[in-house]
Parts: sequence; C-alpha cells; structure tokens
Amino acid sequence: MSTAVSIPGYVAGTWDADVVHSEVTFVVRHMVVSKVRGKFDRFSATIVTAEDPLASSVEATIEAASINTGNEQRDQHIRSADFLDAEHYPTITFRSTGIRPKGDQFLVDGELTIRGVTRPVTLELEVNGFTPDPYGGTRAGFSATTEIDRNDFNVSYNGPIPGADNAMILSDKVTIHLEIEAVLRKDA
Repeated sequence: MSTAVSIPGYVAGTWDADVVHSEVTFVVRHMVVSKVRGKFDRFSATIVTAEDPLASSVEATIEAASINTGNEQRDQHIRSADFLDAEHYPTITFRSTGIRPKGDQFLVDGELTIRGVTRPVTLELEVNGFTPDPYGGTRAGFSATTEIDRNDFNVSYNGPIPGADNAMILSDKVTIHLEIEAVLRKDA
C-alpha cells in the first residue's frame, strides 16, 4: 500500500530520456589504487510518472557495444566475451518492479539484465525536478546510483596482481550512475 508522497512541481505522464542531456556511467576499481570510469553512448529509457509517484515505473535499454572508457583497446576488450560479450548479448536492460520512499529520495527496485543474467537491484533515486522547456514541452530530471557485483552477472574476468597478496586487477564491485533528463510525451 502506498503512502502519500509529495514532490514539488510533480507532473504525471510518460517521459522519454533525452539522451543528448543524459548519461549512463560506471566506476570500477583498477589495480586496487585507482578507478576507471566509463559510459555507454547509446541507450533509451521510458519513465512513467503515475498520479501516485510510488506507482511510477521505468524501463531502460543500453547497447552493450556502446561502452566508452576513452581507450579503444580497453573498450574492445570489455565488449568481448571476457566481459559484456556484446556480440551474443547486445543489450543491457532494466525494468522497475517497485518504488519506495527513503527520506527525501526514493528507492527504485528492479531487475537488471547483463549477459542474459537477470538479478534484482535497487537504485537510490533523487528527483531533481520538473520544468517547462523553451520548446513548449516539459522536462524532468532524475539522478540514480546503484552498486552491483559484476560476478552476479557472469562478468567475472580478472587476474591477480603479481606480488600483491590476494589483490586482483579489477574490483568485483561496479558503481553505476544515471543522470537522466526526460521529455514529457505530448498527447497524440
């Protein structure tokens, strides 16, 4: 059962991510001492903001081959069967299954699918606001973060660091950040 939730300026409707003004990024520890950051250049998302915000939903699709870490050799390796296996699993998908309030933010429960493996994940969501745009439309902004264990999705390639006790080249944990600017669909 939902609890009454108030979001200033809230607009109910169906929204599409404006991919030019949105980002899907990730961070993974490398060699224990640094972090490698990357993003996906091609993705789509549909967000439905329901009259009751806790009944809202989101579905997103990311093209696995659009990985971009700023290093083409590394990107080719990540696209390979060692990591995302983009040839056999061309998309990464997310489908929400529920939304819960958490203070001024929300938790979005859902199912994330990578390499054909689906696991439950929870996104920590911040609603950044709703506003008219200069083109006669309406925009909304959302920020979300989650952390996954890549092994849960059969992305388990790794190797030990020579001379370092029990240290691996890559951490198992991957932090995913979403910055989404969405455009309200106009009535047909």
